[in-house]
Amino acid sequence: MGNFNWAEESSRLWDEKSNFWNSRSQEMWENGSRKEIIPFFQKFVDEQAMVCDLGCGDGYGSLKLAQSGYAVTGVDFSEEMVHKATLLNSENNSKFIKGDMAELPFSENQFDAAMAINSLEWTEHPLKVLKEIQRIVNPGGKACIGILGPTAAPRVNSYRRLYGEQVVCNTMMPWEFEQLATENHWRKISEFGVYKRESEQLPTGSLSSSIRQAISFMWVFMLENIKE
Repeated sequence: MGNFNWAEESSRLWDEKSNFWNSRSQEMWENGSRKEIIPFFQKFVDEQAMVCDLGCGDGYGSLKLAQSGYAVTGVDFSEEMVHKATLLNSENNSKFIKGDMAELPFSENQFDAAMAINSLEWTEHPLKVLKEIQRIVNPGGKACIGILGPTAAPRVNSYRRLYGEQVVCNTMMPWEFEQLATENHWRKISEFGVYKRESEQLPTGSLSSSIRQAISFMWVFMLENIKE
């Protein structure tokens, strides 16, 4: 346990998962759990804005952003993911780099907005990442952040921590992230939930935000950087 290196383990894990992820990402963004994210993003971020896609994976989300008129720079811990993202986006001007979300190689206020979908849970220090996002996004800029909800199957990746094992999935509830963001100079301006089919039968519109978050598969926030 003493030799556990989060960065190395995370990079190795996602290199190994790259083919599996690549086989599923198009369906998620086109018809699945992520299909509403880009339309949601467009409501708050002007076309042609400079956007940083953090934890970009194989770059399908970046492709959707580019097709919507944004100038995209993607970052991922996995060399394999960056390679796939570059190939997928070969016909647009998006750029991709291997990097640590907690130590981004960008200048202050370089971007108009950031997107991080289900990637903060895979960082060792989510608060440090949130502050890095704030550093690279200009004041008044936006951050679209998706957090896995309690019903999301990927949470099994963090289960072994209960046996004292080191894991690279930093389980975080949507309401915990919301509080973390609010306490650190971000203002929530909108949000929406994604649910499993079983939950779609429930009258979610009549439930409180906390209850809706509690039964969600994913919760997507739109935040504004209010740090001066």
